[in-house]
Amino acid sequence: LLLFEGGHYGLVFNLDPGEIGVVLLDEVGNLTAGSEVRRSGRILDVPVGKSLLGRVLDPLGRPLDDLGPIVAEHRLEVERAAPPIHERAPVAVPLQTGIKAIDALFPIGRGQRMLIVGDRQTGKSAIAMDTVINQRESGVVCVYCFIGQRNAAVAAAIEQLKSQGAMDYTVVVVARGEDPPGLQYLAPYAATSMAEYFMHQGQDVLIVYDDLTRHARAYRELSLLLRRPPGREAFPGDIFYSHSRLLERSTHLRNEFGGGSLTALPVIETEAQNLAAYLATNLVSITDGQLILSPELFQKGLLPAIDTGTSVSRVGGDAQLPAYRSVSGDLRLAYAQFQELEAFSRLASRLDEATTKVLERGRRIRQILKQGEHDAIPAAEQIAVLLAATQGLLDGIEVDQVRLHELALRQKVRVALPDLLHALQAGQPLSPEGRQQMVEAMSRG
Repeated sequence: LLLFEGGHYGLVFNLDPGEIGVVLLDEVGNLTAGSEVRRSGRILDVPVGKSLLGRVLDPLGRPLDDLGPIVAEHRLEVERAAPPIHERAPVAVPLQTGIKAIDALFPIGRGQRMLIVGDRQTGKSAIAMDTVINQRESGVVCVYCFIGQRNAAVAAAIEQLKSQGAMDYTVVVVARGEDPPGLQYLAPYAATSMAEYFMHQGQDVLIVYDDLTRHARAYRELSLLLRRPPGREAFPGDIFYSHSRLLERSTHLRNEFGGGSLTALPVIETEAQNLAAYLATNLVSITDGQLILSPELFQKGLLPAIDTGTSVSRVGGDAQLPAYRSVSGDLRLAYAQFQELEAFSRLASRLDEATTKVLERGRRIRQILKQGEHDAIPAAEQIAVLLAATQGLLDGIEVDQVRLHELALRQKVRVALPDLLHALQAGQPLSPEGRQQMVEAMSRG
C-alpha cells in the first residue's frame, strides 16, 4: 500500500525490473510527475468486527453513512488464502431463502456458492435481497457488496434493508460506478475479509456479490492500462483465478476450526441469455450450482423468473430440510411433465383426458411457485402448499384464484397443525401420518 500526497492510497499491482505499476484507490486530480509517493509499510487491510453491523462502508473500510467513524475491533488483510481442504466440513445445514421455487427445487446450504445469473432487469438482485431479508431470525450475519452500481440503485437497496429491519445484522460494502476501477476491483475481496471474521468466530455468514460482471470489467480496465496481455473478450488471462480465489474462501468449517460457514451468492449479468460467454462459463465451473433467470418468464409475470429446466443446485439437496424431500420429487416431476406437454399441446387440436389433467395441474403448480418481492414464506408453510399442489387439492380452483387460495391453505395449517409445522421447521421429516394430517387439514371447508 502506497501513500500519495493528500493522504490518498495506491496499491502496487505490477512489479517490473525498472518500474512498478500502481492502481489508485482514490480520485487524485492533482497527481503529476514529481509528486511524492511514500511506502506505508503495510499491506492492504480492512476493519472487521461487530461494530461494522448496520454500517455502509467503502472497500477501504471508510464510512459512507454519516454515522461517525468506524471503531474497528480488528483488522484483516484484503487478500487472504482460502481455508485448506482439511479444515472444511460438508455442507449440511440449509440456508432458507423464503422463496418456494428455490428452497424446494434448488436449495442452498450454508457454505455453498450459488450463482445467480440472468439478463439485465430479470430480478437477480431481488432474489439476493430477499434472501438477506429472510435471515432476520436465523442468526445469519449478512454482507452485501455492491460493485459498480448506480448511486440511486444502491440507495434504494439500502433503504429496503432498513425498512425490513435487515441492517441490524448486515454490513453493506459499496464501490459505486463512478469510483476508481481499483476500488471496484478490491470491493469483493474486502467484503469477504469482513465476512470471514464472523465465520472464524463460529457464525454463519451470507455474502452477496452484486455483481461480478462489473468487477471483471474493472479488472479488465486495470489490466489493459497496466499493459498486461489480453485474452478472450480482452479479459486478462488470470480473470478465472481472480474469481476462483475469491469464491474459494466461501466454505463450511469443521467444528475444531470454529464451525462457522460463509455462503456466497455471486451475481452475474448475461447478454441475450448467452451462458457460453467467458465470464458465465468461468463462474458456472467455480460455483456449486446456478439459478438461471429467464427474461421470457419475467415478461410473462412468472416471478421469480427462475428457469427450472436449466437451474441446478449441486450441494443443497444434502442440506435441504428432510420434509422437503417428500414433496420436491413429485413437484419436480409434475412440473417437468407439464412444461414438456405444454409445448406439444400448442400443436394439437384434441388432447386426451390424462394429458389435459397433467396440463391443468401444471398450470396450478406454476401459479403456486409465483411469489412477490419481500414475501418470504416459512419453510413448513411452503411444504404445505407445495403438497397441496402435487396432491391435486388445487385442481378444482380457477388458475387466477390459486394465489388467493394459497393464503387460505397456509392459514388452515397454521391453525390446525402448529406442532407439526414447528417440527418440520426444526428439521423433522414429514411422516406418512403427518402428510395425511396436512392433506386433511387443507381439504376441510
